[in-house]
Amino acid sequence: MNYFVTGTDTGAGKTRFTRLLVEALRAEGIDAAGFKPVCCGDRDDAVELAAASGGLEPAQVNPVWLKAPVAPLVAGMLENRPIDTAALLMATRDFIASHAQVIVEGVGGWRVPLAEGYDMADFAVDLGLPVIIVVGNRLGALNHTILTVDAIRARGVEIAGLVMNHLEDELDTAAITNKGMIEQLTGVPILAEIIHGQDFFDAEPFIGS
Repeated sequence: MNYFVTGTDTGAGKTRFTRLLVEALRAEGIDAAGFKPVCCGDRDDAVELAAASGGLEPAQVNPVWLKAPVAPLVAGMLENRPIDTAALLMATRDFIASHAQVIVEGVGGWRVPLAEGYDMADFAVDLGLPVIIVVGNRLGALNHTILTVDAIRARGVEIAGLVMNHLEDELDTAAITNKGMIEQLTGVPILAEIIHGQDFFDAEPFIGS
């Protein structure tokens, strides 16, 4: 099963989750790979995913790299390099076709603008993959998760589930209570939790036809 990964916000932990999942899938003997269609600023996310995907080159997993650390639409304007969304979709589909299982990681949150009149939500809809939402477990996660779930459902996209990413070693009251409340308020299952500093992952919930 291929997935599209979005986050409740920038810094929620999408790349960490995607890298851990790809490594776990490959440890099960699956030809899995991570794909980051667009990077803005540094290319560290793509480098991390390329290494996890069997030693691919960053350019193979990241066809569009814009240097300005801002939203892709803005970075494209600043660099006079607007994103060709049709070409981006084609590159993504070609990559998906070349591996047994691909985890496509979006940029920032669900509605980050990619080009004029086109955002990450449009891209995800066009891909048609079930969506995994990475929740940065901190104060504000309830609001961000509910908004993200509602926005995805409004586009008619399947939500595979949530991944709770614990951003700190010490959990405050919000972080402790978020898990139960998020499932209750959204009706979306939590597929996995990532403890701060965790460097292993159980791929079983994400293996399927």
